[in-house]
Amino acid sequence: MEDNLLGLFIRSIFIDNMIFAYFLGMCSYLAISKNVKTSLGLGVAVLVVMMITVPVNYLVNSYLLEKGALSWLSAQMANIDLGFLSLIMFIALVAAAVQILEMFIEKVSPSLYAALGIFLPLIAVNCAILGASLFMQEREYTSITEATTFAAGSGIGWLLAIVGIAAIREKLSYSNIPAPLRGLGIVFIITGLMGISFMAFLGIKM
Repeated sequence: MEDNLLGLFIRSIFIDNMIFAYFLGMCSYLAISKNVKTSLGLGVAVLVVMMITVPVNYLVNSYLLEKGALSWLSAQMANIDLGFLSLIMFIALVAAAVQILEMFIEKVSPSLYAALGIFLPLIAVNCAILGASLFMQEREYTSITEATTFAAGSGIGWLLAIVGIAAIREKLSYSNIPAPLRGLGIVFIITGLMGISFMAFLGIKM
């Protein structure tokens, strides 16, 4: 079991990376990754939200939404399938978690709150976070431990991606980049190269 969890954790970080494998969360990734400090703050915020929402959404899906989930209430409700509500429930729980996190960051670190600006509340619509919950549902993880491990790996993978590109972009300010490639042009190229480098982990056997 521990080997399976370790394999799931590593795979979620490197092989099924939300940025480089699925291009989820690209909006915040491109807009915020201009310096490492702000990118680290946003990356940790995304990680925390994932760590909260994916396990909670797993419980909601397992005990309320999927077919037979309500059997713990009564035998008559065993055939009820509320799966059609999963998307709106997942979004609502993500939005609630982001709101709580936003208030916490504003209280603890006003400078980070100001630096993140509009992108902090927009974590609620960060498709990497919603995607993690939908992947959890689609892959039918069998325990909350697996769901939490997947959330941790996915969050750390997104964090590594945005901090990595931020570190490179800080160095690029000292580089002589051809005019047509300055700005987002060179960022897209570097993102592609980083994605190719992460593909090297496809050879890992777990």
